[in-house]
Amino acid sequence: MRSVTYSMNVSLDGYIVGPDGDFNWTAPDEEVFRSWIDEIRQVGVHLLGRRLYETMLYWETADQDPSLDDSRLEWAALWKPLPKVVFSTTLSAVQGHARLASGGLAEEIERLRAEPEAGDIAIGGARLAAEAAASGLIDEYRLRVYPVLVGGGIPFFPQSERRVDLELVETHTFNSGVAYLRYRVTR
Repeated sequence: MRSVTYSMNVSLDGYIVGPDGDFNWTAPDEEVFRSWIDEIRQVGVHLLGRRLYETMLYWETADQDPSLDDSRLEWAALWKPLPKVVFSTTLSAVQGHARLASGGLAEEIERLRAEPEAGDIAIGGARLAAEAAASGLIDEYRLRVYPVLVGGGIPFFPQSERRVDLELVETHTFNSGVAYLRYRVTR
């Protein structure tokens, strides 16, 4: 069965964006960016909320930017054809290999898990991940923890009334001080 993963950059105090909506502190160096490329190779479909979808639209045409280096072009080549499912109540259309979700998140994940396709089901966006977490649908949490305290904003982990036990399965510290942590949910 396909795993559902939630992977985002996060500040040391637990936020994916700061109180002003800024996330420029997450600009990855080459080593961290390569880790994102390695991870996206394992993804079979990406579920996104509207905000993250709109942020990632850049990559749908990034391959036309002559100033991109080889690793950014490689990312664009992997991201562009990747199937994406966008959860939004305000968008009426999406671009590229994306489609609007036709049902609820749990229903969509159940359907995707039943497909014979390969690759993880990745979730991007804190609000969408919070909904998945509340329903016990996330199998792995993958964090790239940046050495910065932003003091508030959108948290990586949603407020929850339930306990979730995790097993640490991988760690890596990059030269920049960013720490990669991968946890599997124990059930």
